[in-house]
Amino acid sequence: MAKAAIIGAGIGGIAASIRLAVKGYAVTVFEANESFGGKMHEFWLGNYRFDAGPSLFTLPHLVDELFTLAGRNPSDYFTYTRLDPITHYFWPDGSRVKAWAEPEKFAAEAEQQLGVPKDAVLKALAKSARLYKGTADTFLHKSLHKLNTYLSPDVLKSLQCLPDLGLTTTMHDANYSLFKDHRFVQLLDRFATYNGSDPYQAPATLNIIPHLEHGIGAFYPKGGIYSIAASLVKLAEELGVQFNYNEPVERIVVQNGKATGVQTIKGNYSATIVVSNMDVMPTYRKLMPDQPAPETTLRQPRSSSALIFYWGIKKAFPELHLHNIFFSQNYKTEFEHIFQHKTISPDPTVYVNITSKLEPADAPAGSENWFVMVNVPHNQGQNWAKLTAVTRETVIRKLSQMLQTDLEPRIEAEQVLDPLTIEARTSSFAGALYGSSSNNRMAAFLRHPNFSSKLKGLYFCGGSVHPGGGIPLCLLSAKIVADLAPAPKL
Repeated sequence: MAKAAIIGAGIGGIAASIRLAVKGYAVTVFEANESFGGKMHEFWLGNYRFDAGPSLFTLPHLVDELFTLAGRNPSDYFTYTRLDPITHYFWPDGSRVKAWAEPEKFAAEAEQQLGVPKDAVLKALAKSARLYKGTADTFLHKSLHKLNTYLSPDVLKSLQCLPDLGLTTTMHDANYSLFKDHRFVQLLDRFATYNGSDPYQAPATLNIIPHLEHGIGAFYPKGGIYSIAASLVKLAEELGVQFNYNEPVERIVVQNGKATGVQTIKGNYSATIVVSNMDVMPTYRKLMPDQPAPETTLRQPRSSSALIFYWGIKKAFPELHLHNIFFSQNYKTEFEHIFQHKTISPDPTVYVNITSKLEPADAPAGSENWFVMVNVPHNQGQNWAKLTAVTRETVIRKLSQMLQTDLEPRIEAEQVLDPLTIEARTSSFAGALYGSSSNNRMAAFLRHPNFSSKLKGLYFCGGSVHPGGGIPLCLLSAKIVADLAPAPKL
């Protein structure tokens, strides 16, 4: 029977295991950690539960699709609700906006709270929808490194969108040309952080991202983001997938120009195909040091990382919801600190995720579990202990001022995650959350493909390869791998 060896039980590796099992492979997943999920895991601090990594859930049909592909009813394993509002936005001048899911309602809110013309907002969202629908099937669902992709009828739709894709201008400049209110431009520019990029460098193509939330919707899975991984692992095991935890892969075995298996700390395993869900940098440097590596691809600028404070807050804040953004005064300066100066802005934008708003059991009564995140540069030897201490003070001061509450005495449980820890736990090179950034117009084409052009039988999925980072794109990378992998011989 054809065998598939998958390196890493992140969401991409789990999804690939399901698709390959359905295709007829006997699948074994090798995971260095004691459990599955990669960045998508959960933990408790006393009576507070936290999703450790991803916090936003879009395109839920990509998860449902894995269950239906296996002949299962998705709702028997996994359920979710559509968010409305999606995010609460706060600015230093006291302005506040609720980002309602429906475009009409969101546009009316922007007009009422910020004075932004409703029609202009609707026009921008309609363009985002049009470009997403015209390009997603080509640029997200298929390999950009195979000729047959460009012979597909979907390419014609994409070509019609090219003049409006904004490849020659930045995301910020495109947004500023439509809206003069710096607060609403800041709100739109923020979507660049969804793949760890800088809106002042990234192409305006990224302005398709708002459609994910305001066209398709943002969702919350019952049980938290971790339930996505947990439900898919349950499905994978039902399909016969074997998960080998605490068994890091030490080497991808290559013979005569083909990946023929893996060597782990426990032994050698032969395989018909090998799929790496590990970051491409350590995949080449650590697992295939004697094989030629795609140096141009590996040298692409890395994405941003994150500094996260997990706080158990002994107070309830009715003005907050699941997703909350507290903006900086000067967004351009903030991104210059991250991408040019390789440090953290003294006035960072702060994201606060509170799952206890929807899952009361995640925190004691009258309290809340705060996942507090600041975008930071990936690790390049910075003094993270010092940066963390300074940023913690800054964040507490900022949130205390904007919420008019002395926050420090309310923190009764705390844990911190920095780029060094992210790299150590998830093998994300330099702690970059999304592999390479999208800070140039050719970034999508410069991402590592989902297959090796040098070694037969070697494939790649996860956030460091095409089509990118984040839950939906990792799931799509697994789909592309399964489509590229040969059908097992009977």
